[in-house]
Amino acid sequence: MKISFFKPYLTGKELNNIKEAVHSLHWSGDGSFTLKCVQLLKIMTGSPGYLVPSGTAALELALMSLDLKPGDEVIMPSFTFPSTANAAVQMGLTPVFVDVREDTLNLDEALIESALSEKTRAILVVQYAGVAANMDAINIMARKNNLWVIEDAAQGVNAFSHGKPLGTLGDLGTYSFHQTKNFSSGEGGAVIVNNTHFQERIEIHRQKGTNRSQFLLGKVDKYSWVDRGSNYCLSDILAAFLFAQLEQIKTITELRRRLFNQYYQGLHSFSNGRFRLPTIPQGCEPNYHSFFILLNSETVRHKLMIWLLKNGIESTTHFVPLHSSIAGRHYGVVRSKMNVTDLAGSCLLRLPLFPQMSIDETNYVIDCLKSFFER
Repeated sequence: MKISFFKPYLTGKELNNIKEAVHSLHWSGDGSFTLKCVQLLKIMTGSPGYLVPSGTAALELALMSLDLKPGDEVIMPSFTFPSTANAAVQMGLTPVFVDVREDTLNLDEALIESALSEKTRAILVVQYAGVAANMDAINIMARKNNLWVIEDAAQGVNAFSHGKPLGTLGDLGTYSFHQTKNFSSGEGGAVIVNNTHFQERIEIHRQKGTNRSQFLLGKVDKYSWVDRGSNYCLSDILAAFLFAQLEQIKTITELRRRLFNQYYQGLHSFSNGRFRLPTIPQGCEPNYHSFFILLNSETVRHKLMIWLLKNGIESTTHFVPLHSSIAGRHYGVVRSKMNVTDLAGSCLLRLPLFPQMSIDETNYVIDCLKSFFER
């Protein structure tokens, strides 16, 4: 077999939607398909949502709305994609890196308070692999210290914690609809506004710093430049593609769930002492974004990747910890030990998982992985 690590999924409605969007002659942001996507997001989350060009843009927009000052600090994990820290750096803020938990690889809530300083203004929580961090503890600690909470739920669309959607558990949430995510428009993202304090700011910053949203609602007779901002609107052509995906959100999630469970059941009894499987805490309902294993060393990971590739299977590592990167050392600050982060950066391996993948293909990956260790 030849099994790619990832293949993008089509529902079959994308091209018809794009054709409709093109014929509408409204190709820029906030057209009819944007409105349809926003309505679906509101049904999913219960909060207002705004489509943006990427998950990175969503983070930038969310942090811009906090109205922080250069030099203010934002707590975040080091085990994340550079966009999480880059969005803070773009606003003149300082990323403060904290280690992650052993079980979920999410921000370790027990380490946050000791990482605070008089400059700390916000906590940026990354919901890794669509599994929730301990948001109750984080929110309690944030309120105690007068801090804002942003969820980087780029991987967390249609995942839940105690029945509540990821992206709705902080003041603001951000999603990604990049090609590699569960639901995609190629490039795209969204900001979910759970604290009404930020809604007008989000609308202004998203519309190039103008009060255009108020103009469209008839609240002002013309719109003008009133604050900072940029063009954070997603083309309606991409929103047309995205709408086809969001309409099939339950189907896509179910396809991924069966593959995730097949991996877990096939590897659980075999894994003991050889590698660690993902942990899903009680009350968490993931979206099955990825299936990974944590190996005992970087050497074993390297040899396993080569073995899988020889057998036609693509696998991949994940994040290079930001605190160890060139930009991370230049722009960021480390305020905890990074034992778990370093382990994940060196030893985590992601296995193929995409909706079109068959059970036979999944079993083949399982068999090849087992054969590596049995050698």
